[in-house]
Amino acid sequence: MIKRFAPAAILLALVVSAAPVFAQDPPSSVTPGTKQFRKSVVASGLAGPWEMTWGPDNMLWVTERTGKRITRVNPANGQKTVAITIPEVSAPGGQDGLLGMALHPDLLRNSGDRNSGNDYVYIGYTYVDEAKGAHADVPDPRSPYRFLYTKIVRLTYDKSTGTLTKPLDLITGMPAGNDHQSGRVKIGPDRKLYYTIGDQGNNQLGNFCRAVESQRLPTQQEIAAKNYAAYVGKSLRLNLDGSIPSDNPKLNGVISHVYTYGHRNMQGIDFGPDGTLYASEHGPKTDDEVNILTAGSNYGWPNVAGKRDNNAYEYARWAEASTPCSQLSFSDLAIHPSVPREPESAFTKPFVEPIATMFTVPTGYNFHDPACKGVDFICWPTVGTSGVEYYRAKTGKGIPGWDKVLLVTTLKRGSLYVLPLSKDGKSAAGHFSRYFHSDNRFRDTAISPDGMTIYIATDPGGMAEAMAGGTTRSMQDPGAILAFTYEGEGGPATTPVTSKAAPAVPAGQTPVTASTTGALPQFTAAQSAAGKTAYNANCAVCHGNTMMNGTFGPPLAGEYFKTTWSGKTVGEFHEKAKTMPPAAPASLSGETYANVVAYILETNGYKPGNAALSAASDALNKLTIR
Repeated sequence: MIKRFAPAAILLALVVSAAPVFAQDPPSSVTPGTKQFRKSVVASGLAGPWEMTWGPDNMLWVTERTGKRITRVNPANGQKTVAITIPEVSAPGGQDGLLGMALHPDLLRNSGDRNSGNDYVYIGYTYVDEAKGAHADVPDPRSPYRFLYTKIVRLTYDKSTGTLTKPLDLITGMPAGNDHQSGRVKIGPDRKLYYTIGDQGNNQLGNFCRAVESQRLPTQQEIAAKNYAAYVGKSLRLNLDGSIPSDNPKLNGVISHVYTYGHRNMQGIDFGPDGTLYASEHGPKTDDEVNILTAGSNYGWPNVAGKRDNNAYEYARWAEASTPCSQLSFSDLAIHPSVPREPESAFTKPFVEPIATMFTVPTGYNFHDPACKGVDFICWPTVGTSGVEYYRAKTGKGIPGWDKVLLVTTLKRGSLYVLPLSKDGKSAAGHFSRYFHSDNRFRDTAISPDGMTIYIATDPGGMAEAMAGGTTRSMQDPGAILAFTYEGEGGPATTPVTSKAAPAVPAGQTPVTASTTGALPQFTAAQSAAGKTAYNANCAVCHGNTMMNGTFGPPLAGEYFKTTWSGKTVGEFHEKAKTMPPAAPASLSGETYANVVAYILETNGYKPGNAALSAASDALNKLTIR
């Protein structure tokens, strides 16, 4: 199938290919930031702050992904006011729920005594729609993803009550899944809505037997039937009523909502003042990307990660393996010989290369860093780009030297990366500099009107690179809004670090220490086999299919598991398992939890026997993990 491209898109691809060499940097190219900031905590206790923007009322408007609400936060004192709670939001995993939000440019804008009539807020979220039918690739009737879809909704703001009301569905039934949801919303200078949908995490982890469809374009029949399955791995452009703009690009002979394609997980988009649309996107093991999106353009995924350079990435098509994929075990580090693979240079179609990568390494790079103790993805060159924001200091206003830069928040590195842009804003003009390094996962930014304070929203939990080395699940500022106020120039910028003392043991209690007493865990092979099926259906998306390659949950095998659970009872581990999945704790049967525990134990070297693992606490507490 031949895809048509506008000449301008092809020209841009050639221009980007000629960008300076620092557009493709190794991790060592990052420079320490030299500007000095004062840190303060504006608010905490937020349930997954995801989108944050400065509103015309001088409040920070925040979506709470798992809280299912939009909250307005006073940046002066941290006071929180809930504008709306949306029970329809469904957030069963780590990347779904209430996601992007955009405020109408005319929100709270008056002309004389008259309101603009456009006091609208646009949001994207995942929801359950049984009437639309089940996803064919989710056969488990108990899966919370079986009927999960995405919609974009318009809300109306009532200034007198400070609340959002009158929800109006603009588009429903768009794809949703357990990984790579993306979900960023922006309104462009053309008064169109822009929305991102990821590739659903296919071809990896628990979804490795599902093909990536980022290159597939919708057919006219699909659009007529409002079947949006082909919208995965795309950016969309919509009219403010959800309809398809007549001037959207025609791709493969079809005009749809699709604006660009060939994406993996584009969690950040933002417009420059001249209408340039910037995007940040997660890479696989290398090459997180910073892109410029142009109508109708292809961005290469899954055939290319970063530039088409054959560096440390091959496209492995697991779903097409000659050995049935269901019989294989996915690995990030070793591709099974029955899986077809191809180098990036095999992809010959026109596509737009990124203006910068985070970060590129040569083939042969060691992706197994012992510092991460089996949690390899944290130590990979990628940083986990989330939000991106265009920043420009104006004369006498703003942060000096940041005349035209992009601010990129990162999840794995708990840092803000700053990328200088060329005068025309179309390419990188230097290396990344790094600020605010902390034991956090930075999700999104907002800027004060004077340009002097950068607000950063943090995840409430997850895995990140520890400042002391290795990995951490202990967030320094969980579920918070932080303010970093510029104070001047200096040497390498420092980030305040809060030391955490070990919690005191309450009076009358004995400290818990590792135990070497108790019988070894006992379970049957049948339990472990059933547990593997349940684990892959409910746990692999967060913890990884090998239990050591998940991108959200902690490892459940290897040194990390041994260090965390050695000396504790199987009963304690079973009780922890019952707190999962995060959005629906204790939702599985007692037998299923016991089976999952059995499978995890066998993965960690315990041998099955004739005695079944009981789901009763008393019996489990007599068994010790060693």
